[in-house]
Amino acid sequence: MNRRNTPAKEAVLKLLSGSKKALSQDAIEKQLDIAINRATIYRVLNRFCEDGLVHKIVAEDGKQYFAICKKCENEEEVKPHFHFRCVRCDTIECLQITVEYTTPKGYSVSSANCILTGTCSNCV
Repeated sequence: MNRRNTPAKEAVLKLLSGSKKALSQDAIEKQLDIAINRATIYRVLNRFCEDGLVHKIVAEDGKQYFAICKKCENEEEVKPHFHFRCVRCDTIECLQITVEYTTPKGYSVSSANCILTGTCSNCV
């Protein structure tokens, strides 16, 4: 769907494109170089998810993170893959591990949320 380009969309997309890790709404709000209210940031992030530009990762505590997966940039849709959440620095990053699964007959998967939790290589 064609959507109107706005300074808010451009700023959020630029920030996510330049990040190697998934960012929470709070982190995005703090790092933006223009003032955008919280509701607008959430609206932009949710539209990016709907349009397949960004994917959402929900951590085990319910906090939402958003990322442009470098692995998925050339794909038409984001393939389910694992994420790693560091318990020390609280970062989440996409891993280059594809999730393989089968479902019972009659089941249809619309999304997958796969998070490994531990200590990242920077915090060991």
